[in-house]
Amino acid sequence: MKPLEKLLKKPGSHLPARPAAAPGTAPGQGSGPGPRRQSLSRPPASPEEPAGPAGPQPGGEGRWLELRPPEAPLRSPEEASPGGDRDRDREPPSPEPPPAARCCCGCGCAPAAPAPPERLLAALLERLPAGGAHGRGCGADSLLDDIVLTHSLFLPTERFLQQLHQHATFVLAAGSPPPRWEEGAGLRRKRAVLAVLLHFLETYKGLLQEEESAGKVIKELYLLIMKDTSLYHDLEDEILKLHQLVETVELKVADETPPPNKQVKPLFRHFRRIDSCLQTRVAFRGSDEIFCRVYMPDHSYVTIRSRLSASVQDILASVTEKLQYSEEQSTREDALILVTMASSGEKAVLQPSEECVFTTLGINSHLFACTRDTFDSLVPLPEEIQVVPGDTEIHRAEPEEIANHLTAFHWELFRCIHELEFVDYVFHGERGRRETANLELLLQRCSEVQHWVGTELLLCESLGKRAHLLKKLIKIAAICKQNQDMLSFYAIIIGLNNAAISRLRLTWEKLPGKFKNLFRKFENLTDPCRNHKTYREVLAKMKPPLIPFVPLILKDLTFLHEGSKTLLDGLVNVEKLHCIAEKVRTIRKYRSRPLCLELEASPSQLQTKAYVRQLRVIDNQNLLFELSYKLEPGSQ
Repeated sequence: MKPLEKLLKKPGSHLPARPAAAPGTAPGQGSGPGPRRQSLSRPPASPEEPAGPAGPQPGGEGRWLELRPPEAPLRSPEEASPGGDRDRDREPPSPEPPPAARCCCGCGCAPAAPAPPERLLAALLERLPAGGAHGRGCGADSLLDDIVLTHSLFLPTERFLQQLHQHATFVLAAGSPPPRWEEGAGLRRKRAVLAVLLHFLETYKGLLQEEESAGKVIKELYLLIMKDTSLYHDLEDEILKLHQLVETVELKVADETPPPNKQVKPLFRHFRRIDSCLQTRVAFRGSDEIFCRVYMPDHSYVTIRSRLSASVQDILASVTEKLQYSEEQSTREDALILVTMASSGEKAVLQPSEECVFTTLGINSHLFACTRDTFDSLVPLPEEIQVVPGDTEIHRAEPEEIANHLTAFHWELFRCIHELEFVDYVFHGERGRRETANLELLLQRCSEVQHWVGTELLLCESLGKRAHLLKKLIKIAAICKQNQDMLSFYAIIIGLNNAAISRLRLTWEKLPGKFKNLFRKFENLTDPCRNHKTYREVLAKMKPPLIPFVPLILKDLTFLHEGSKTLLDGLVNVEKLHCIAEKVRTIRKYRSRPLCLELEASPSQLQTKAYVRQLRVIDNQNLLFELSYKLEPGSQ
């Protein structure tokens, strides 16, 4: 989680007007000499206000507790209230659950109880409504969405579908329900199986193309349902919808034909082609093919075409083929190894079994192929450490243009992220890293914008132009906030708080008072105190569409993951599943409406668009400090 921690790191304030630290206060630590922000006075938190993200807190009360009956064994002995065991012993059996334990829709149905992983799907099928008696938002519907979103935490997707197939086989293959079932029980169970399968397909969609074993089970289940359509005419609408979804996710059920040649997708950081960066971004999948450069120790390179999910071994095989490496060389000590090289000179050897390395590279990192003897001689590419000061597009374009293009591009990247990538990134599900490529690209873009702010300021040698650029960047942040693009807003403010920027005393002194106050207000909004309370309050008042600060969502999911166990005494912690699913549903809400920005297609606008989508940044902090001290040697 190092990239996440780096994004969430918040340096202190640095404006000259900030009061000095009190006597005895320890000076700020870090690579830069700027002091940390002093604590701001804030009103005390209200008793009902949570100090952190909603999670399965011991003894807490919340909506998700309605899914657990009072007798659910989800707490450890030390978390149980005094006398809790005696109270349960005295509680008489009741045909109807108490009001606090009823379904969240108030229909009176029993809440979901913890169950072993292999029994949770059966319990879900029993709870799903037979018809339209329950409206949307019923506890069964919520439980269905919870399990579909989070089942990989306790049950692999293939096993989950196999269990669903077993339930469908029991109902469908018999042709008629068993004698012990009441009339209509077979129809209800078949409708429940269809409901789970339909919701699963609606949620996963294109991801199923990456899971061959799961796709095979779905094909078998689909064929089984289609053979039985004549027995249950009441389910024609559901079966028609199933057929449409199967076609949508491209699960071939007849004679399969080889897929056409796929178009190679460019990663926006690896190629600087204008025609590529101006295209609308589309989601990456592990099977997509990309072009990538792999460099040699002498900085020559070969361009290979590879799958995004390719392993290091596959990449080296392509490089070996390009270099016409002999088999004898590949097996001897001078065999090639794959190395990641950052602009700062940091390097690491990748293991042959590692996959999806393309999306995990740093901003200015590159892949090198070398032998172990030449590993120590590797140096960064000259273009990554060469600095050429001068005016860039940001000095010509208006703040509104840059802010709008930032929002539009980040909305495209945010829309490409599948909601399950958030779960897999934190919980390391069975699908692994290949299904988090789009999320990793957005996180890298967030870091790129932070370094872009510092790069542009430190490459501006004139004090007056640098102060004017600082003012423009604050205006861009304000417009991004107005656009409800909190990702760009956060990244710009964090970039302005970089220690190499905060020490530029002369530059900050020339900033007008109005913008000093505005920047302090923005610092307060991004302050992590009380678990980012101010930011969360502002975000809660926004309506979709909006782009949240994604690293904070991952932080909340990490809190849920580390704060409670998935299995307690062999039973699935349904409270934890619901809390995770609720966080994912907030992402759905943010993207529930399309983004509408009026962007002109004039040549100047296209130039600004290209500039925003292919930022050139310096991500070497030591180099940023060198530039900072050259501009203002005596600033503190």
